[in-house]
Amino acid sequence: MQPAGIAALGLLGLALTTPPSLGQSAYPSRPITVIVPFAAGGPTDIVARIVTGHMAATLGQQIIIENVVGSGGTTAAIRAMRSTPDGYTIMMGHMGTHGAAVALNPTVGYSPSHDFEPIGMAVGMPVLILVRKKLPAENLTEFIAYLRDHAFPLTMAHAGLGSVSFATCLLFNSIIDAHPAMVAFQGTGPAMQALIAGRIDYMCDQIVSAAPQIGAGMIKSFAIASPQRSPILPDVPTAAEAGLEAFQVSAWNALFAPKRTPPTIITQLNDALGQALDDPLTRKQLLELGSEIPGTDGRTPGALTNLVNSEIVKWMPVTHSVTVTGR
Repeated sequence: MQPAGIAALGLLGLALTTPPSLGQSAYPSRPITVIVPFAAGGPTDIVARIVTGHMAATLGQQIIIENVVGSGGTTAAIRAMRSTPDGYTIMMGHMGTHGAAVALNPTVGYSPSHDFEPIGMAVGMPVLILVRKKLPAENLTEFIAYLRDHAFPLTMAHAGLGSVSFATCLLFNSIIDAHPAMVAFQGTGPAMQALIAGRIDYMCDQIVSAAPQIGAGMIKSFAIASPQRSPILPDVPTAAEAGLEAFQVSAWNALFAPKRTPPTIITQLNDALGQALDDPLTRKQLLELGSEIPGTDGRTPGALTNLVNSEIVKWMPVTHSVTVTGR
């Protein structure tokens, strides 16, 4: 064989034995999709757009938000779980999709602990007890008494089984042993409109959605389920201050990738998330919503793993102890 032929065979052999990763484009080489489990304009959607806006600049690629609604967020989680684990489809999950929903329905179709790779926590979002403006109570104690003693069941709005609004009010009801008529809406936006109109008696919702209506005097809030008052609603007492210390809950939002997404990609995404949460402008936007931004230790994949596991344990007895009713 001529020297040129031998050289060609050598190059061919080298090409065949080169690891595939060396022949692939560096991640990310095209736009990334972030699945959001609720409609545009909701709390999780707003947080996702703020955080991923900065992440896109860090990663050098466009990040597209895909709103996938239905079944209290679990439709989106299943869609994310079934996506190719290549880092180009990830999810902004939350307390509902990766905690309460599975505790409520073990056959939901996915396991938050086993079917996802945790990327990192984005924010904690305080939850408020909200009531219609004309309900005859002026504080949490009076409201609880009215809720327990009213001749007919009061109506509680929520955004679907397993949603944050459903689970957090379920926790509230279980603590005070209340049994309202539960009315489902296609998101907390329509539920909030029903509350403002006086068609619903109460609901639980995240501060980002409720603060404008409280400030405008359209609804009342008797407690925030956080250890301290919120700077954007300083007149709303904590649940402990209002006499219900056991009502402590955070509607956290966090990024997840499908199982078997390469660790190097998870690291890149976590780093981009961290840079977003440390950016002054991004922090300002999130804090103005009432968000609680995790510190460095609280935004690691390991910290998110621990949070998901603890949330499932937390919500299991709550969801199993209450009979879901409706009308």
